[in-house]
Amino acid sequence: MTIRVLLADDQALLRATFRILIDSCDDMEVVAEATDSAEAVALARVHRPDLVLMDIRRPGTDGLAATAAICADPELSGTRVLILTTYEIDEYVAQALQAGASGFLGKDVTADALLDGIRTVAAGDSLLSPLATRALITRFLSAPAQGARLAASEDLSALTAREREVTAWVAEGHSNEEIGEKLFVSPLTVRTHVHRAMTKLGARDRAQLVVIAHQSGLARASRPAER
Repeated sequence: MTIRVLLADDQALLRATFRILIDSCDDMEVVAEATDSAEAVALARVHRPDLVLMDIRRPGTDGLAATAAICADPELSGTRVLILTTYEIDEYVAQALQAGASGFLGKDVTADALLDGIRTVAAGDSLLSPLATRALITRFLSAPAQGARLAASEDLSALTAREREVTAWVAEGHSNEEIGEKLFVSPLTVRTHVHRAMTKLGARDRAQLVVIAHQSGLARASRPAER
């Protein structure tokens, strides 16, 4: 299946570069380009892309608001948002992840890393490296703004012991393969636990599961020890 991408960036040259790169791949295509947040939301509702490549730090616009609007729209439940930023880790990235974005990339990303990132997020996974996840946790996610919580504390009781353990590893930024090695199970089994935890906690994707785990204190309470 072809991954349908919406580009949201105010820089025409950057959009053109990304379009050429994406359209050169057999498995993806650019379906529309937006220069501001309002246009990004409107075009997302028209084209219903699989993924929006969103610049959240644009002069005179608010990519964060567009991200929140797209992720909150039930008609766009199949659309993922991948953040582009010139700042590797900052409060805007944390807020975008809380709003429902599935990951982020720096604008200095290589062509191969960009394409791999698009495929990863479009497949339903998040794009959060362990290093980036820990930096976000340290600076922003462990102390979320009041009223920004994504799951109620009572929702955590629905998780099994293994789902809690797997979620704790996810919250540390580990992949299914890495978690499987630590728990001596297959990556597919880990993926099953992750998806069950996401469903029970109402997480849009793996990135929101990370946010929920730290907002709720689950990650700290169940912080896994290295094996």
